[in-house]
Amino acid sequence: MTVSTNQTESAGGAGEQMARAGTVLAIDGGNSKTDVLLVDDEGKVIASARSGGFTPQSSGVAAAIAVAAQAVAVIRTELGLDHSEPLARHLAAYVAGADLPVEEEALAVAFAAEGWADTAEVGNDTFALLRAGASRPWGVAVVCGAGVNCAGIGPDGTRARFPALGRISGDWGGGHHLGEEALWHAIRGEDGRGPRTALTEAVAEHFERPSAEAVALALHFGEVSSERLNELAPVLLAVAAEGDPVALAVTDRMAEEIVTLARVVLVRLGIADRAGEVVLGGGVLRARVPVLMDRIAARAAAEIPLAELVVVEEPPVVGAALLGLEALGLTGVVRS
Repeated sequence: MTVSTNQTESAGGAGEQMARAGTVLAIDGGNSKTDVLLVDDEGKVIASARSGGFTPQSSGVAAAIAVAAQAVAVIRTELGLDHSEPLARHLAAYVAGADLPVEEEALAVAFAAEGWADTAEVGNDTFALLRAGASRPWGVAVVCGAGVNCAGIGPDGTRARFPALGRISGDWGGGHHLGEEALWHAIRGEDGRGPRTALTEAVAEHFERPSAEAVALALHFGEVSSERLNELAPVLLAVAAEGDPVALAVTDRMAEEIVTLARVVLVRLGIADRAGEVVLGGGVLRARVPVLMDRIAARAAAEIPLAELVVVEEPPVVGAALLGLEALGLTGVVRS
């Protein structure tokens, strides 16, 4: 979704574009952080800043925009710029919570209202991840961070994605969900409703509680924030790496889901029968834990043999900047 802010006039007359500090103001808004880059027309980074999590789905659009505004204000201060003038020709915001067209539209209007750039585009952050990791403008990206999502772009520009609304839209996995699974199995292994598992001791030890049940009670009474369940994803994978059958079963399920997401999008784009890249990103995948990555690779070899798995190296905000440049008909390499 792209909108104009109608702020392109200068003292020289209507239609003449004012000089801007940069060409693209790129924003990657995730659940845990918001990264902002200001780049010139060749992709050189002029300034950068980071603020808190971008969560319009829980905190509301206005609050999410306010978080991004904190980072933008840092850039203005760093460059000694007036807070009333646009910073760039184009704003490229690829953010969490832009899962549906109506959400993209609401966010695009809100970003445009800030007046940070002459035009503003908004898309889901998975597309920025794809552009950051792929060697070409098309391919598929799977993100496994706090949540899980997948999106793709075909060689003809066709896009495919999922609603990504959590379990109500068929999603499974992500760091938070893996944490819930770890705790669920830990408790059942402790009280006899499930098989014994090393997760019981590992979960209790991680939260410095005497038992897995004590962890659940601490969550219930607010002594431990539910957001900290994300911390159990690496605990789960560590226990799986030691050969625990319960933890391995959950790890297998996560690997299955990641490959399934990629396969379905490849089929929907009509490119399952040709070589292409599947970019993997998000904290769980960027950690490159062998017990998970080996299973993903094995499943991919069997189900999507022509796909090349690529773990993203660049932060997604780089992808947002590249998409912003391309929207202006420019090409460049984002560099500091």
